[in-house]
Amino acid sequence: MNIVTKPTVLHYTKKYPISANSLLAWYKAFSQATFNNFNELKAVYTNASILANNRVVFNIKGNSFRLIVGIDFKRHAAYIIWFGTHNEYDKVDAATVAYVEV
Repeated sequence: MNIVTKPTVLHYTKKYPISANSLLAWYKAFSQATFNNFNELKAVYTNASILANNRVVFNIKGNSFRLIVGIDFKRHAAYIIWFGTHNEYDKVDAATVAYVEV
């Protein structure tokens, strides 16, 4: 998958240094994978949750952090919409939270 927003990933590794290794590991593995639909993604990322608006939520570093990603399966493209702690995630609407340029 082509992850469009690598600078966003790097921003979050600096903002949440404790998550850096896990987030970068996810980035590397996800960018090397190809998924044609959510079922293929779910076979690899069993804890991923699909949301409205072609969004998927991933658990990062166990369940300490949540990552919201927009995915276009036809184009094999993804972009990071939001990343934060599990507690911060509980305060946003994952289906509608807007990407904030970093």
